[in-house]
Amino acid sequence: MSDTQIYDLLRDALWVGFLVCLPVLGVALAIGLLIGLFQALTSVQEMTLTFVPKLAAMMAVYWVTMGFMSGILVDFFHDRVLPAIVGS
Repeated sequence: MSDTQIYDLLRDALWVGFLVCLPVLGVALAIGLLIGLFQALTSVQEMTLTFVPKLAAMMAVYWVTMGFMSGILVDFFHDRVLPAIVGS
């Protein structure tokens, strides 16, 4: 396997990692911003107010997008990783 092929595989792996993490991290960002805005407007400084809703939203989004995430990972391994291991 040449250096170019390794770099292409690593680039694709980073892109797949980004796609898999995007839904969960996007929801965490949005919920964090909304709760931060709410805390700034109401002067409520409760630590569990930021943690619990964000965790619940992330778990819900993960549960909803599990099929998408596993499909992306399986396609990546079948299309890119396994042929690189076999050498074809």
